[in-house]
Amino acid sequence: MIEKGQEDVLAADLLRGHTETIVLGVLRSEDRYGFEIFKRIREATGGRHEIKEATLYATYRRLLKDGLIEAYWGDESQGGRRKYYRITDAGRAVYRRNVAAWALTRDLIDTLLDVDRNAGPRDSSSGRRSS
Repeated sequence: MIEKGQEDVLAADLLRGHTETIVLGVLRSEDRYGFEIFKRIREATGGRHEIKEATLYATYRRLLKDGLIEAYWGDESQGGRRKYYRITDAGRAVYRRNVAAWALTRDLIDTLLDVDRNAGPRDSSSGRRSS
């Protein structure tokens, strides 16, 4: 039986491998500055998940190096200068590929775990669905 704290660790481990795709997803709709991306991720999960700032800034560097995002300095109209990030066409293509790969992986795992999305996993000993 997995306890509540362990569930959080497992979910964080699964999400960690998708940090770049998550950042690209946040940038699809509009350019954002670094801390704004952090806040959007936290808010989107209702505060259940945060990506550490150090992890995010390392991710920004990798995405920049790979040409998947671009960075520019915003104006100083609202306090200090902020570095903004924008997704590139290459970044959009990688995002679409990664989301498709995730959907395929999710479906395969659901199949392997015998999960019916509406009913939950099947209890193999009884043939009934468990909750």
